[in-house]
Amino acid sequence: QLQASGGGLVQPGESLTLSCAASERLFTFAQMRWYRQTPVQQRELVAIITSGGYTTYVDAVKGRFTISRDAAKNTLYLQMTTLKPEDTGVYYCHAQNYYPPEEFSGRGTLVTVSS
Repeated sequence: QLQASGGGLVQPGESLTLSCAASERLFTFAQMRWYRQTPVQQRELVAIITSGGYTTYVDAVKGRFTISRDAAKNTLYLQMTTLKPEDTGVYYCHAQNYYPPEEFSGRGTLVTVSS
């Protein structure tokens, strides 16, 4: 129901945009999130976008990453700029609802930032 794509190998300073195709039902959830799993940290919440379009970011990516959603395509995006080696990891999208409480995570996509 959630499938991330768009990962790859890039050099430091370059940009990459990730996509996450979601089912119509999951796209109505209260929050859509991007997480990443890096060699250093087990799992890190990267960005959140609510159904109303409110966004929040972890400090490490503020000003460099942008989360967005396209309701017509049921697709979540993560635009990543000025990538750093520490951004390397598996990125995956997550749908979170509260009433009733439900959550789903999809398969990740690998991002490698290396020269």
